[in-house]
Amino acid sequence: MREFEAADLTRTAGDLFEAATVAPVAITGHRKLRYVVMSMERYEALTGRAYHQIAVDVAEMSEELGKILDKGLEDHFRDR
Repeated sequence: MREFEAADLTRTAGDLFEAATVAPVAITGHRKLRYVVMSMERYEALTGRAYHQIAVDVAEMSEELGKILDKGLEDHFRDR
């Protein structure tokens, strides 16, 4: 497994994502393994779940979806 120092991620983000498409990549901090970055396909294979995301222009979303978004935002900020 390839490793990247957390402090170097801003300089090596492209390399990290390229490596993660092939195999999981370890992120280290203070010489200890801290995180793993992997492709979504590999994650889905490990968890047995597929996650689907959509992008919606706020100006073009349906009223129903807008209400769901508003409620989610209200709940999020109320609980802070």
